[in-house]
Amino acid sequence: MAYIQKGENQKLKMLYLVKLFYEETDDFHAITMPEIIEKLSEYGVNADRKTLYKDIDELKQFGFDIISQRSGKNYYYSLASREFELPELKLLVDSVQSAKFITDKKSKELIKKLESLVSRYEGKQLQRQVVIAGRVKTINESIYYNVDMIHEAINKECQIEFQYFQWNIHKEMELRKNGKIYRISPWALMWDDENYYLVAYDEEDSKIKHYRVDKMLHTSITQIPRKGQDAFARFEMPKYTKSLFGMFGGKETKVTIEADNDKAGILIDRFGKDIMLFPIDNDHFKTTVTVAISKQFLSWIISLGPGIKIVSPDEVVNLMKDEIQRLYNDYFE
Repeated sequence: MAYIQKGENQKLKMLYLVKLFYEETDDFHAITMPEIIEKLSEYGVNADRKTLYKDIDELKQFGFDIISQRSGKNYYYSLASREFELPELKLLVDSVQSAKFITDKKSKELIKKLESLVSRYEGKQLQRQVVIAGRVKTINESIYYNVDMIHEAINKECQIEFQYFQWNIHKEMELRKNGKIYRISPWALMWDDENYYLVAYDEEDSKIKHYRVDKMLHTSITQIPRKGQDAFARFEMPKYTKSLFGMFGGKETKVTIEADNDKAGILIDRFGKDIMLFPIDNDHFKTTVTVAISKQFLSWIISLGPGIKIVSPDEVVNLMKDEIQRLYNDYFE
């Protein structure tokens, strides 16, 4: 700490006293009166026992749950309760770390802010590493602000504009439709399959569409009133969310997939930007990914249509053949 002249911050005594209780005490850590006097002195505040007793009483009257307990010759003071309990903050930290739509950088920033709500001792317990092996975090930092802007546009009942991107074979952001500016009417945000989606009305096509919020760039609010009220009134959100792909549990297996180049973005979206893409020729590539083998995974591959197939291992290829045979039997016999 930089040198502070004694008594320089006398007018800030109560604020620094509150700061000490928040940072230095909790259910398992307390502070003595001599320690309070010493730490206030480091902040440039003069204090004696008599005035501090009065200050602590005033804080209690204001609503701070400060308790004192005697042990030996000393009294120990601590802040007994706070706005958030430690287990509640642990839950919030786990949620932030696990959320796919929050970037690593923003996750760390949010968790640092949550740490400020507890003592420095309990703050160490919030520096947790949730077991999220294989979790793919978004890398688009603007999503954090996109969500806020979309909520604002919904409240103002205005249209928004943005550009939309996808990943190409070189793992680069590639603007869709040659950088076209999308102008749509936002109606709702939904969180499905660990991603944020904007549900909006596209006046040009006269229908409801959804957009991945982390794929939106250069988002702005217009002054144009939004459209599509009747279309959204007929829209069934629960039914819509069920139609989106969700991965179910199963045996984790390394699977090699061959695909047309235009499928690169789909695979990067699903498995993350760290997957290795190996060119086969000018139009095709292959990649190996670890997946939980299930009928849902096989169905997802089938749903992507022509231009993609599983080539190894044989056990997964055979499972796909069995699934195709089952479908053939169901629909052609």
